Amino acid sequence: MTTRGRKGGDKLTVDELCEELRIARSTFYDWRQKGRGPRCIRLPNGALRIRRDDLDNWLTDCEDRA
Repeated sequence: MTTRGRKGGDKLTVDELCEELRIARSTFYDWRQKGRGPRCIRLPNGALRIRRDDLDNWLTDCEDRA
């Protein structure tokens, strides 16, 4: 799935985020466990969502550290 046409308030699933960043789900959960991943929203059913704005801000922060 592409992210074209997404708005800043849109929310990504973990699978969409992993596809976009080209990482394994295990990498995402490793980052999350270590407090290094983007902010997430936990839904009542336990699923996670990541706001587009939070992902973009997180990527900018990663860029600054590089």
